[in-house]
Amino acid sequence: MKKIIALDIDGTLTNSKKEITKPTLDKIMEIQKKGHVVAIASGRPLPGIRKIADELELNQYGGYVLAFNGGRIVNYKTGEIAYQACVDNEIARKIYDYCVEKKIGMVTYKDDVVVTGTPVDDYMSLEARINRMEIVQVEDFRSFIDFPINKCLLTAEPDVAEQVEQELVALYGDSVTVFRSEPFFVEIMPKGVHKATSLEKLLEYLHMDVKNLVACGDGYNDLTMIEYAGVGVAMANAQEIVKEHADYVTLSNDEDGLVPVIDKFILGE
Repeated sequence: MKKIIALDIDGTLTNSKKEITKPTLDKIMEIQKKGHVVAIASGRPLPGIRKIADELELNQYGGYVLAFNGGRIVNYKTGEIAYQACVDNEIARKIYDYCVEKKIGMVTYKDDVVVTGTPVDDYMSLEARINRMEIVQVEDFRSFIDFPINKCLLTAEPDVAEQVEQELVALYGDSVTVFRSEPFFVEIMPKGVHKATSLEKLLEYLHMDVKNLVACGDGYNDLTMIEYAGVGVAMANAQEIVKEHADYVTLSNDEDGLVPVIDKFILGE
């Protein structure tokens, strides 16, 4: 029976050096050759996923990329956008005004660049570096963001980010989804869009049942898909709340934790 495995990137698919180890890569290639589907589910924008998707040869085997925490689903073989959801531009402008007032960072993504209207901070630089994207600072950010926005990312010190998350949920929780993916990252997503809803759309697109979905992750933004999947897997290095809600806790990302998961739940070995 064909199965689908959804993989977070950082802390799950890649090790602490941001690399896919050979045992993990070999195991993923094995299941693709047997007809199983691989989907990368990441908070990253599409340009930040391409290197990983190419390494897994998703273009050859027909894998899928769920970018922006599921805000956009792309058939990596054909380039077709199977599903997309956007943040209302006017809400994004209001959140930008909030960030300026609070003196915290805000970025969004256009084509292959990270765009900001606030001063560039270390957390933005980290985001750009991870995704191999350039940061472009624009003078009139409010006017600039006239394109479809899949996600905004706010940056702040962890104690501030926690407060920002709570305040923005209170202010705009009826219009957007707000959550922290890292202690210093607050993500702004279209309302109701997260990795679980995106995987539900993908399963509908593929005419597959959720019982055949194995979802693996480690971070706060992986919690919804781990709870939703037929088998939800947390890495040993996952946040405690993720491990608490998982069906199975595997080895860490530095111990090829995906290998026993694939053997057990995809190959049935």
